[in-house]
Amino acid sequence: MKINNLEELFLLELQDTYDAEKQLVKALPKMAKAASSDQLRQAFENHLQETERQVERLESVFDEMGQKAKSKTCEAMEGLVTEGKEMIDAKGDDATRDAGLIAASQKVEHYEIASYGCLVTWAQQLGKANVAEMLRQTLNEEKEADRKLNELAESRLNQQAQAAR
Repeated sequence: MKINNLEELFLLELQDTYDAEKQLVKALPKMAKAASSDQLRQAFENHLQETERQVERLESVFDEMGQKAKSKTCEAMEGLVTEGKEMIDAKGDDATRDAGLIAASQKVEHYEIASYGCLVTWAQQLGKANVAEMLRQTLNEEKEADRKLNELAESRLNQQAQAAR
């Protein structure tokens, strides 16, 4: 692979992020189904709707850049989704599995926060203010999703998992 300039790097990362979001659209319903906590299930379902909007927003970013929406396989997200599937398939205590689902989800959120943070910065450097703003909106949503997952874990799910024997 050869990358000659920041715009090429930006488009490559945009394609990678587009694939990552599409992978999540497939994974989130499975995570919601595996969650035993109603609050966690609802959080996954809400984030699925948000992720579907984020995919559409990325398609708008491609349009704004004069590019066709195109995916480049996001191997990092493939690995994170695989880790999430391990939690989905785990047997044993429900609260402990929920704690593991939250951890897997937060890993995804942190990856997305890093990706969108880079994309926002690069869009700004490329003078694409409208693109930067669209990506910043998604970045803020990912940060909020992480905050909500953390709040769920701290509220009671981790304590229930600790109490399991």
